[in-house]
Amino acid sequence: MPTAEAPYRRIANDIAAKIKSGELKPGDKLPSTRELAETYEVHMNTASRALSLLHDRDLITGQPGRGTYVADPTHPTP
Repeated sequence: MPTAEAPYRRIANDIAAKIKSGELKPGDKLPSTRELAETYEVHMNTASRALSLLHDRDLITGQPGRGTYVADPTHPTP
């Protein structure tokens, strides 16, 4: 019996698909962790873990005090 995909992976894959399709473009601001948690009906820790996974995949970048944005693949962050 297949196991269900972990909620944080489902969120990360959903956002990644929106980035790949062009629905979310480089420089677009993502919703806050709290807003993602409310949208996907998960705990804030789950939403935060999804953002961490996207960051690890170099799909998003965080700007302290400003928010999280879709990364620009032509300008990798150091």
